[in-house]
Amino acid sequence: MRVTGKLCEDGQYSVVTVADNRIVSVEPHDANQPVELGGPDVWIAPGFIDTQFNGYGGYNFNRGSWSKGDASDAAIPRIVELAARAGTAMICPTIFTGHNEGMMDSLRSTARAVAEDRNIAKALPAIHVEGPYISSEEGARGAHPPECIRDPDWDEFQRFQEAANGLIKILTLAPERNGALAFIEKATAAGIVISIGHTASTPQQIRDAVDAGACMSTHLGNGSHAMIPRHQNYIWEQLADDRITAGIITDGHHLPPSVAKCFARVKGPERLVIVSDAVSLGGCPPGIYDDGRHEVLPSGKVVLAGTPYLAGAGHLLDTCVANALRFTDLGLDGIARATATNPAQLLGLGDRKGRVAAGYDADLTLFRVPQDEAPLDIVATLVEGRTVFRA
Repeated sequence: MRVTGKLCEDGQYSVVTVADNRIVSVEPHDANQPVELGGPDVWIAPGFIDTQFNGYGGYNFNRGSWSKGDASDAAIPRIVELAARAGTAMICPTIFTGHNEGMMDSLRSTARAVAEDRNIAKALPAIHVEGPYISSEEGARGAHPPECIRDPDWDEFQRFQEAANGLIKILTLAPERNGALAFIEKATAAGIVISIGHTASTPQQIRDAVDAGACMSTHLGNGSHAMIPRHQNYIWEQLADDRITAGIITDGHHLPPSVAKCFARVKGPERLVIVSDAVSLGGCPPGIYDDGRHEVLPSGKVVLAGTPYLAGAGHLLDTCVANALRFTDLGLDGIARATATNPAQLLGLGDRKGRVAAGYDADLTLFRVPQDEAPLDIVATLVEGRTVFRA
């Protein structure tokens, strides 16, 4: 297969030749060559990798949780399909805070889907567990159920990992929880990316966590208190530490454009990851859901019914990337790093994913940039050379 378009890396109109699941060559386009897929107005990025994805379109990775939606075995292929339509080649199913049995069930169902379907396995390279070892404080805990929040428990996490068949690669926790530092050290030694999130930590506790091995921030600026000290706070501390890669949600609702711009400038394209944090109600028609608990607004924003408070994200990376282009100075090269190169490196896949280069897996996202405030116009999504979506 020959894929034609402008590379996000340098804007060069190129031909990417794909064979046997890999990129064979990347060469300047020859006007005499026929176009099989793409075109002169199409951009080629490494396949988008969304490291925080709870569900979408009425489908959910989380079983038995307060967040409703179809969480049956049939839901996972549907989620993967919907993500591909938004240009997302790979997602990290995100299992969030719940009772032990519910989280174990969710982890088992995800691992089973990966084991039974080769194409699902390619689309789900890792699992992200968000909680339950997070802050119990209002604001910091976000929408996580308070009755399920608890201190880090290494034995419990080992059972989580066993249920997940070893697929857990990212864990979000709050460093101030009892036993968190020892837990971070063990998890880091086991190859787990520890991400700081839903925290009420002091700056010193943030520093201690990073010294212990934490290297990421979960949706920085969200899952936070409404009011924090203006200087000595956990947001500044995470921004300032160059050892931390920051995940941010640029759906237009979670962070104001000015905040997204500042975060992107501080972290730079080398220490930033753009995520959707999509939930099962994302993409659903406007209305009241979950027995009156949640509401989807006409804008797609998901809130606690009757309030302005967010209850998850309602948009995918086609929206988040388009907004990041408008809100920040990253440009297409920086966007490609934040949506593919950096996530691949965090997941330990940087030697074969996250770049449009010979020898790398043929994971590609082809899109057109809109002239207005619309999402990206996704032309095609490829995973290891297989076209999983084509407009």
